[in-house]
Amino acid sequence: MPISRRQLAASLLTAMHIAERHVIAAFVADVATQPAPNPFPQTSAGAVRQVWRQRAAEFRSFAIEAAGLTCLLATVSDLSVDEELMQEILRAGPYTANVFHRGDGCRIVGAVLYGKPGVGLPVIFASKPRREVLRPRLDHLRTAGQLDLFG
Repeated sequence: MPISRRQLAASLLTAMHIAERHVIAAFVADVATQPAPNPFPQTSAGAVRQVWRQRAAEFRSFAIEAAGLTCLLATVSDLSVDEELMQEILRAGPYTANVFHRGDGCRIVGAVLYGKPGVGLPVIFASKPRREVLRPRLDHLRTAGQLDLFG
């Protein structure tokens, strides 16, 4: 059974070892992002290490921005080369995300979000946390003429 974008996004948010997990998860969860053809869904940590080290060099050469690449390389370098991984590929416009997990879609090993050469990473607007939305506004409590030190 294929893993849903929603599950992948939720799993990415729990992957504390990925510094840019919020940006990648927001991209995966976006309605415009769709699964892409995936010629090699089953792979190994050794293959991921080799492919993405090469891509890291290419990304530097072609000035391609990427989120999550450093974290992916650090994680797979600690794994056994024959450890089995699954790859999910998702695309929207000029952007691609590759997400690697241990086969269940929950235990994320790493993820990379990148665009085409000369295209910056997508700007993701995070929604406000629920607590902030429910917090009462204090504007109406200020008296006229009071100095606003934080405005």
